[in-house]
Amino acid sequence: MHNWFSSHGVIFSAIVDFIPLAATVISCLLSVVLARATLRYAEAADKGLALARDEFEREWSPELHLKLERASATEARIVVTNLAKISVLLQLMQLRKISHAVPFERAFLNDPLVGGMTWSQDVGKRLITCTGEDYEGLVAASMNFYCSGRMFRTDWFRFYIQVRNGHIIRMGPTNTPARRVRVLENYKGPERRKRQHAQDITKDVLGIKREEAPV
Repeated sequence: MHNWFSSHGVIFSAIVDFIPLAATVISCLLSVVLARATLRYAEAADKGLALARDEFEREWSPELHLKLERASATEARIVVTNLAKISVLLQLMQLRKISHAVPFERAFLNDPLVGGMTWSQDVGKRLITCTGEDYEGLVAASMNFYCSGRMFRTDWFRFYIQVRNGHIIRMGPTNTPARRVRVLENYKGPERRKRQHAQDITKDVLGIKREEAPV
């Protein structure tokens, strides 16, 4: 009888000693499961935050669309649409032929444009001056504007135009996609630099030629 109690007592002691070990193993497994769940939740939260940030930037980042319309044989109109929610301040309108690197016509502006609204102006005379009395080909238009204390510039929107004897025969947009707006300069900040509204890539070349030309 004593031997029976002794043998069962050893087994009972082993079981009692095994309980803390089993509890430790189970705690480790639960910790691993909770850690993986936390990581998955953090990844999901990061993806949701990234999507929210992208949506916010798409809604509030400045984006303008330019369009040239034929109003009559001698008149044309430029229509600027603010595709974003944020308001902008139009500063400089530029027109040029695709074959010319330097903008031919520039018009300085100071007109606000609220998000979701359009702005238009007659540019018939400027367009004829840019193209000449007889021209058939591509012209481009661009717009500089202030937004959130920084100067932006749109891409060159291209249009096909046909002019005969100073009259606009045809005009319409091309299928060339436009890039997003680019920052030209910061209006405020310690690193502010003085720059022109539009960069002429042939400025240095023209400057050299003028210095070499005889007086």
